Amino acid sequence: MKVMLLASAAAALMIGPALAQDVGEPPPPPPPPPTVQTVIASTDWRTVAPENLLVIDTTKGRIIVELTPEIAPLHVERMRLLARSGFFNGLTWHRVIDWFMAQTGDPLGNGEGQSAYPDLKAEFTFRRDPAMAFAPVAAPQGARLGFIGSLPVQTQPDAAFTQTGDGKVHGWGVYCPGVVGMARDEGNDTANSQFFIMRQAYPALDKRYSIWGMTVAGLDVVRALQVGDGENGMMAAAQPDRMTRVRVASDIPEAERPVVQVLSPTSERFMGIVGEARTARGADFSICDVTLPVQVTG
Repeated sequence: MKVMLLASAAAALMIGPALAQDVGEPPPPPPPPPTVQTVIASTDWRTVAPENLLVIDTTKGRIIVELTPEIAPLHVERMRLLARSGFFNGLTWHRVIDWFMAQTGDPLGNGEGQSAYPDLKAEFTFRRDPAMAFAPVAAPQGARLGFIGSLPVQTQPDAAFTQTGDGKVHGWGVYCPGVVGMARDEGNDTANSQFFIMRQAYPALDKRYSIWGMTVAGLDVVRALQVGDGENGMMAAAQPDRMTRVRVASDIPEAERPVVQVLSPTSERFMGIVGEARTARGADFSICDVTLPVQVTG
């Protein structure tokens, strides 16, 4: 059975219909980051390649995810494969927990289904090399926080490049709102087709579930999905929302294809946004307080 595991500060507990445990409530959400009104020049925007956009149409609206093959190539390949086969079309959001996440990708709709393809090897972390496009925004002691594409990540500092055998440093995605991860069983290498999108930040999941994308449009849709009324967020009497159609943007006719542009995290304007968020949050500042502005056309 593919499940989403909910970790607490005290212990890691499984949530799932066959392994019902009292996981308690997720921690209260942090205050929202400050709203920043900024006029941004077109040269500051990065256009996301259509091959790296997953367009998820749902009964509540459209969600667009930027895929991160640099971080999790096996999982990105699986998502493209399943989307192109029509596997996801019509599947329910079978487990939705407010202030936590929304889970889907199960053809049975009960947390026990998966695709016919083999389970995937875990990609909880990745190796960052000096050529990888990484935009740092903070440097806590012994680490660097920043973005690869639109995904918030944490890595070892650049100084460690010369101290590793492969000339690369350790890194992992950070479970901020909108981050997309893979559900799994107790074994690390058991993810298959079920995935979840974070409704809020939950750092206890970092390095425990493979991250393969970041929501660049439609986080409001994710947060509007019907919340489960059964045990551990499962749907009982509630009518679940569905994914009506899931496509890779490059497979959509150009005239109908959404074009997504993301503000470059290396731009001076974005660093100004980071500075304002850091000032507003003070010692509580987190990379999850920073959202890359996005504009979508089409």
